[in-house]
Amino acid sequence: MKLYRKIATTVCAAALGMLALTSCEGGDLYGLNAPDWLSAKADSIAAAKAANQGGDEEIEGLHEDVYTVGATDYSTGWWAVFSKYYQIPEGAKWVAQFNLNINPAVTNTYKNFVLIITNDEDRGAADYKEYGAIRYDYQPSGNSEWGDYIDRSLATSTLEFQTDTDAGVDKLGGKVTLTVDRSEGGLLVTMNNGTVVKTYTQKSPLVNLNADPSNKEIRCFLVPEGSYINFLGSTIEPIGGFTSAEDKEPVALELSGVPTEVLVGTTLEEAMANVTGKVTFANLPAPKEVTAEDLIFESVPSMDEIGQKILVVMYNKTFKGSLATKPVIAVKTFNVVNELSAFTETVVVPSPAVLGAEDNSSGWWSEHTQNIKVAPKETKVVNFTNYTSGANNWNNFVIVLNKANLAEYAVVRADNYGWGDGYAACKPAMEDGREWATWLAAMNGARVTAYITNNGDGTADVKAIMYGTDGNVYTQEYIGINTVDPDDFYFRFTLDGCHMAFDKELGAPDCSTGWWQVFTQNVKVDAHQVCTVNFTNYGSGANNWNNFVLIMNKENVATEYAVVRADNYGWGDGYAACKPVMEEGRNWDVWRAAMIGAKVTLTINNKGDGTVDVTAAMQGNDGNVYTQQYLGINTIDPDDFYFRFTVDSSYLVFE
Repeated sequence: MKLYRKIATTVCAAALGMLALTSCEGGDLYGLNAPDWLSAKADSIAAAKAANQGGDEEIEGLHEDVYTVGATDYSTGWWAVFSKYYQIPEGAKWVAQFNLNINPAVTNTYKNFVLIITNDEDRGAADYKEYGAIRYDYQPSGNSEWGDYIDRSLATSTLEFQTDTDAGVDKLGGKVTLTVDRSEGGLLVTMNNGTVVKTYTQKSPLVNLNADPSNKEIRCFLVPEGSYINFLGSTIEPIGGFTSAEDKEPVALELSGVPTEVLVGTTLEEAMANVTGKVTFANLPAPKEVTAEDLIFESVPSMDEIGQKILVVMYNKTFKGSLATKPVIAVKTFNVVNELSAFTETVVVPSPAVLGAEDNSSGWWSEHTQNIKVAPKETKVVNFTNYTSGANNWNNFVIVLNKANLAEYAVVRADNYGWGDGYAACKPAMEDGREWATWLAAMNGARVTAYITNNGDGTADVKAIMYGTDGNVYTQEYIGINTVDPDDFYFRFTLDGCHMAFDKELGAPDCSTGWWQVFTQNVKVDAHQVCTVNFTNYGSGANNWNNFVLIMNKENVATEYAVVRADNYGWGDGYAACKPVMEEGRNWDVWRAAMIGAKVTLTINNKGDGTVDVTAAMQGNDGNVYTQQYLGINTIDPDDFYFRFTVDSSYLVFE
């Protein structure tokens, strides 16, 4: 960790000289008059290169495209980072060169790179489809190629592995020439580093997966796992453009993992150990990931006293690691405190599961959910779909805050309005510039996440995030509702000319829902907050992974920290550093059967220091309790941390 109390205002630059290598004009060493044995040797080498099309081949039309894919400490997990996208039209050929860096400490054959062939460069698009994947290693009985449109029998290699742990993965490293050739009407893929040559030869044309039948382009990108790629060049310009090898100056710094609270007595170095950054460089399309050791930190004022601090963070290197002419600076705030906040959060499903008539005819105060208690320093989270008659702004959900005996503290609506003794002191807030007619129309079918918080000091907060049918996100907050007895605080829902369907199930009850098809709402977990979700898991029983899956991401769901499964497995930038733990001696066949109807309590702990812990207690249908933990998931921005569930041939019922 680099820690400086003073930031230098001047930067010294060192001049570097370069030696230019020129050919020897007029020399006969390799010319026509060279000795016969030397000419023959040169011809032999040239012929071998031509036949092999190896990594050192000079490629016509190769443009400089220099960037790195994957962490250089080999920590990149599966499906965590991606190269640029390269579009190959029908009848065209794409050639790329890159250095593949294999971790010398591992022997897993799959720790190399994968070529993914798709129809779209947006992995989150509804019409995104994959032809399949071709990995550099070759295991006839394994999974070195996959996908609905990839025929594994068409792959061959000069190096075969029989298992995932065979020796020899190091032979895949070095300068690789990758060719994706559609010029003959089919698909020819070649991966060659001069030592190992893998080919995929399909003579029939690819099925067109594009929505527009006239668009016959495919898109290719590379994914490393436990390795990293130093890209060198490409014959096709990628989406976002080529990256020059010229050194680049940093122009912006974005921080993640800055803690919101730090205990007094903690050093700045200790407090910021999990901070990471994304550095944007001039004329480079993708930012570079950096760790705390690459950054310079300063607290203003110092951390010796309790109170809010300004964190000044500096990065002072060029893209190639030289001293930058002008460093980039990012600023965030945090608090030095005597005691860390200790809020809990619980996701709940009110009953009845549907409140109000489905034709929105239920009148004011005609129906209510049950009373749900919120303990001091606890937040209850409710996910539901809101349907409105559309007649008036108030024809939407209503939240009542009251005692156990229903004596009211306050009543708040979706439309920035409320009443009651406790409401008088609160601060209603909504997003800027709301157009009421647009909002009202978007609320018919809007997905809503409501947060009801008992602050434990006689005040309460209510927040609703409303995902409108128009694609916009609307927010409604009521901050500082008072006159609350923190030991006797409840809430319930009511309505007026609307109805609500509370989220209770995910996936089809027959476990027919496939991978990455359905998701729960995005739920935020604030820093120093532990969120609990209770549900029943129904796995198909076919495979270990056919159970619940937890996704951790930013509010923008496309930005993932990590994905973890029920079966001691996960991936993502944040997963690479975590410690998966399960009970000793798990019998996977027994566990898999016991997960059909298992009662699960899952907790997500946003520790506020850039890390998250996930714990699942799974009470199987056999009466045994199985545990699964993922400790120390990192790269987290504690102020922008959300989670959601998905399934894979499984079905969840929330409580």
